[in-house]
Amino acid sequence: MSWVDQYRALARYNLWMNDKLYALVGKLDDAERKRDRGAFFRSIHGTLNHLLLADRRWMGRFTGDEERFAVRDASGRAIEITSLSQELYADFDDLSRERARTDADILAWVHQIDEQALSGDLTFTRGGTVLTQPLWWTVGHFFNHQTHHRGQVTTLLTQMGIDPGVTDLFAMQVEEKPAP
Repeated sequence: MSWVDQYRALARYNLWMNDKLYALVGKLDDAERKRDRGAFFRSIHGTLNHLLLADRRWMGRFTGDEERFAVRDASGRAIEITSLSQELYADFDDLSRERARTDADILAWVHQIDEQALSGDLTFTRGGTVLTQPLWWTVGHFFNHQTHHRGQVTTLLTQMGIDPGVTDLFAMQVEEKPAP
């Protein structure tokens, strides 16, 4: 298995888990989604906003198309990002729509990369500092970051008495296999 195969599987996992979580979280009322539960980004809604913000930032870096992955409000106007905890979309329907669009972009992008590209470097700015790291490393971080914060959301749901079901990577593969 190559890095490309691994990242394509992780992109599918990202979509699979986001679909599962957004379906569960969508059943909550707005006050429950936004209740401060002591998480890194306070609430379930805040954590999901952070994930979308970070995914968009990384996709802009990976593709070099910062304009396409700029965060936009409901009217399409670019929003200046001032904090990693910034709320992008107060409305859950807007957040859900933008999550689905970004997940589709992630899938499309991983199907365009190859081993040669992954063996190169990515230079980007973070907190005013210019960094250069291997692309394969930053893509690994990208998918790990998603899993980390989705794990926080599943914990918050579990604490509320909501079972998110099996979230392991192997469960997606089992679910994807056609019945004999």
